[in-house]
Amino acid sequence: MSSKKMLHLATFVVLVLGMSLTGCSKKTAMTAPQMNASEGAGVPEPLETEENGIMEGRTSGPMVPVYFAFDSSKIEGEQMQRIGINANFLKSNPNFNVRIEGNCDPRGTQEYNLALGERRALSAKKGLIALGVQPDQLTTVSFGEEKLLLLGHDEISWAQNRRDDFVLIK
Repeated sequence: MSSKKMLHLATFVVLVLGMSLTGCSKKTAMTAPQMNASEGAGVPEPLETEENGIMEGRTSGPMVPVYFAFDSSKIEGEQMQRIGINANFLKSNPNFNVRIEGNCDPRGTQEYNLALGERRALSAKKGLIALGVQPDQLTTVSFGEEKLLLLGHDEISWAQNRRDDFVLIK
């Protein structure tokens, strides 16, 4: 085979391989709900929540999550207003129960983050009770770094992961 034919054949193979690897169709952006376990998002799990929708984070609407500073379980500033929103909702709905889920960003050890998530959940519970919510409406759990919303390694992602979620339970 001549060198010219070999060059054409090699070019053809490269083009075919290139097209098969890149594809020609328009691809949609991958969002968290579309990801599967093989892509690092974890396995979907049932949460036994009321079917009234998730508004922000993993919090059941119309409640809102509470966010924390790095390495802190103290509820500060506008986050106190968020506790107030949740307290008003729960006081208006005394038959509803909520699970307060403490979450952390992925920095720190697993044990440390579980303890910090617990302190965060207990801090929110204490704040809700101080505003008149009945203690028997509230349970707490710490997920530490196990339920990340954003998988990035930047301050925006970490800030979104440092939160308490308020999930209505049956």
